[in-house]
Order: sequence, then structure tokens, then C-alpha cells
Amino acid sequence: MIPSTAPVLFVSNGTAEDLIGARLAGLLTRRVRYSPLVGEGRAYAALSDATRVGRVLRLPSGGFPFGSLDNLRADLRAGLVGESLGQWTDATRGASETGTVVVVGDAYALMVGTVAARMRRLPLVHVQPLLSAHYLDGLGLRGALRELNALGANRPMPYELRLARGADAVFVRDAATERYYRQRGVAARFAGSFAMDVLSVPERDLRLPAGRPVLALLPGSRDDHRESLPLMLRAAALLPEVTPVVAWPHIWDAVTLPGGWTLEHHGDAEAMARGEGTSVTLVRRAFGAVARAADIAIGTSGTANEQLAGLGVPVISFATRGPQYTAGFARRQGRLLGASLSVVGASAPELAAQVRALLGDPSRQARAALAGLTRIGPAGALPVIAAEIERLALSPLAPHSKGTRR
Repeated sequence: MIPSTAPVLFVSNGTAEDLIGARLAGLLTRRVRYSPLVGEGRAYAALSDATRVGRVLRLPSGGFPFGSLDNLRADLRAGLVGESLGQWTDATRGASETGTVVVVGDAYALMVGTVAARMRRLPLVHVQPLLSAHYLDGLGLRGALRELNALGANRPMPYELRLARGADAVFVRDAATERYYRQRGVAARFAGSFAMDVLSVPERDLRLPAGRPVLALLPGSRDDHRESLPLMLRAAALLPEVTPVVAWPHIWDAVTLPGGWTLEHHGDAEAMARGEGTSVTLVRRAFGAVARAADIAIGTSGTANEQLAGLGVPVISFATRGPQYTAGFARRQGRLLGASLSVVGASAPELAAQVRALLGDPSRQARAALAGLTRIGPAGALPVIAAEIERLALSPLAPHSKGTRR
């Protein structure tokens, strides 16, 4: 008999997924174990009484092995297959003496979590923050063939839907995806936007000058920033009418500047990049403050772009050589965000021209805001999911074997 105070095992596979899982875990009244399938799960490590189970898989692609052939080759050389198989055993072992398994991630994470839950006869909750029915908007056969490497990211595969039908609760990212899943026999729920749930309140006052629009620069948490940040800075230098600020998620030594630019540190939390007659502030640990101060953004990020769109802020993006924000990823995010995202060429003049065009067109700004607000949706999912986890953990029907309670 599993005690009612048994811990919960979280299985997640990505930086954003770890963050969602950690925020969710923080709402629970019980101890937490976590099995991060990509990286170290640092978001969970900040929780008190959270224990990592299993090995750490550090992938050169940052968790996007199918983003390109180069990504896949690098990950295979890094031991992707052998280490991934070992994680299945780790997760099953980690589920021992727990009360519930919670998966935050895609079909692969759901496979791992399903095996762990069924081997231990535990309730299973799936939080799917990646798939959206909006990815199918206007895709068509030609588009699907062009994005074969993202086939399972554009739509849930039959095996994923079958696994989801066996979960005790499934939560999806938007209302369109809830409808899509329910039409295919999965009792999925949209309870609010995961992306907006994990958006921090303003961490501090950024002390930005008044009177000019704020341009948020979001190079992202992946290595795309090495290519995208210099381009963003050059674009900012062409826009003296805005106040640019970079939400920087890395250490200062990771900053890549355009030729001729310099970086001046103002402590651990702020720095100033100077070049081409302009100065751009970079801030660390203040994404919430940057997001809420922004009037417009340039981003090569997944979740951050979505969060800005969810706040009603128009976002401009451009493709990089990866590992994450490739041309295919940009197209997919464009279908997700609709009018709230503008994808342009990877050049400073094009970016600057697009910023200026948006700022000069209030009706276009309004369309972008409406698209972001409606497609992303409001926050509020995580407390609902936490309550469901607590309910399942106390269920008198455990252990169960079929995973079909509704």
C-alpha cells in the first residue's frame, strides 16, 4: 500500500518543460522526485525537498536532435541512444514508492512516464506544453512534406494519442488543441496557458528612460543566441527612436558581440553593450520585467516569444542555423502565433524596418495583440493541475492497471 504522503515523480524533457514542472511541483504538498530527460533539470533543483533520479543526458542539440541532420549526428555521437535507454530504467526505478507520475513534455517523455507508471501501477498525468492544433493551420501536404523532421511536433502521432487515452488526466496548451484531442478520444483539458503560468512578475525596476517604445531583444536560452544576439544589436543600432533591452539568460562570458562592439559589466545583473553609436542594456534574471516593459520584441526563442505574444506584444523573428530556431521552427511558430509573429530575413536592416513598420501601424499592432492574447490564452492551468495530482495521489483505486479513470 502506497502511503498518502508518497512523493510525486516528474518526468520532463526540456528547459521550458522543466520550468513548468518545477512551478507545478512547487504547488504540491508532497515531496518531489524528478527525472529530467534532457539536461540537469536545474529548475527542479531550486525546490526544497526535490530529489533527482537517474542519469543526466547532455545533448549538443539542447534537446532538438531532429532539428537538423547536424543536430542528430552530434547527439548520436554524444550517446543519445544508449543513455536514453538507460533513462527508461532510471525513471521506472525512480517511480518506486511514489504516488503519482507526472509527465511534462512530448510523446517521448510520455512513453517513458507511461512505462514507469504502469510498471509501478500508478496514476499518470500528462502535461503537453508543446503540441498545438494551430501548428496545422495552413500546413497542407506540401508543408507537411517540407517538415517531415517535425512530423510528430506538428501533430500528435497515433501512438501518442493512444498513450494519452491511457493517462488519468491530460492537460494541453490551448483551447484548439483540447478540441483536437477530444475529437480523437482523449479527454484532454485546457485549463490555462502553461507559458503564461511560468512568466515571472517583474523582478525589479529596470529604470528605462520614458518617452520611447521599449524593444525587447530575446536571443533565447539555446545556442542560437551566438548568431542572433549580434544581429539584434546591429538592428537596435539602426533604431534610435526605441529603447532596446536584452533579456539575457546566460553568463556574461557567453555574450557574443558584433565586431567593434564592447561589453561593460555593471555587476552580475546588468551590462551595457556599446557600438555603432548606440548603447544597449543587457539584464540577467529579469525576464519578467523586460517582458512587461516591452512594446515590441525581436526574438529567437520558443517560450519567450510565446509569452510576449501572450501579453499582446508583437514579436519579430528570423531563422538561425540552430540548434532550435531554424527556418522550420520559425515557420511552425508562425502558424502557432498567427498575426502576433512576423518572420523576416536575418539581416539588421530588415529587422529594423519591420520594427519601424509595426510601430507606425496601430491597426497592425492591434491585430498582433489580439492574435497573441487569443492563441496563447490566460494563465491559470498549474493550480488546476496541482489539485488534480493531489486528488489522484489520494485515490483509493491505486494501485491501478488500466489508467482509464475519468
